[in-house]
Amino acid sequence: MTIAVLGATGGQGGAVAGALLDQGLPVRGVVRDPGGSRARALAARGAEIVMADLANPDTLAYAFQGTTAAFALTTPFEAGLRAEEEQGMAIIEAALRVELPHLVMASVASADRRTGIPHFETKAHTEEVLAASGLPATVVAPTYFFHNVFGELHEIASGVLVLPLDPGTPLQQVSRRDLGRVVAAVIAEPERWIGRRIEVAADAPTPAQMAEAIGHAAGWAVEYRQTPLSSLRVASPDMGAMFAFLAETGFRVDLEALRAEFPRVPWTPFAEWASAQRWSRPLQ
Repeated sequence: MTIAVLGATGGQGGAVAGALLDQGLPVRGVVRDPGGSRARALAARGAEIVMADLANPDTLAYAFQGTTAAFALTTPFEAGLRAEEEQGMAIIEAALRVELPHLVMASVASADRRTGIPHFETKAHTEEVLAASGLPATVVAPTYFFHNVFGELHEIASGVLVLPLDPGTPLQQVSRRDLGRVVAAVIAEPERWIGRRIEVAADAPTPAQMAEAIGHAAGWAVEYRQTPLSSLRVASPDMGAMFAFLAETGFRVDLEALRAEFPRVPWTPFAEWASAQRWSRPLQ
């Protein structure tokens, strides 16, 4: 049993590879830079490292060859939205070519709800192509990641957490580590999960609660400050559309049902996750 993990040195792929290795399962880490420090660290844990290009079905087919399952993901944040759709089609083509027994495809929660958010819609397109392909597959769709607050480290060091959300709006989120554990559980029981779509969240803190938890963990006061959504819409229409959706509608993961489906996943609360992070020292 060998499991291919695309993006094995990135955030999601790294969490999946780590969860599989923690269970003693053989991992084939599929990366762009086999000589990079993260790839070397993964190899030191016992993973096989191979190089592939997300947009190239030939290299992906080589990476999938002989594996029992694969975890795959796409991204629009490097080459754009059209490139993300092409990545999804390349992954599916490669999996079909080698008759992959089980493809676990990462998406995003609510991508199947026609939100109009550009990077949700590209993932919805991949889900549609995947469903039409007939591949034995599972879609795993996480909500917002706890780690996204690291994009605000400078502000946090100044004692402020900023988001374009009302301070009392719950925001369903999950740690990458818990996502990795869910994927590992899905891969361990393919007969149970093939053909299903799983939305993943662990907690739903409000921005005000997030600021309080980060301040407690960091050791200095962190206040929450709501930024104008209109400014974000100008800077990034994609992110503006996402936060408008989060403010007005939000994710709808049934947390109790999810816990019942995955009783062995510890489901880390945001405050517990925050307490385990290293926070930059406050600015003087």
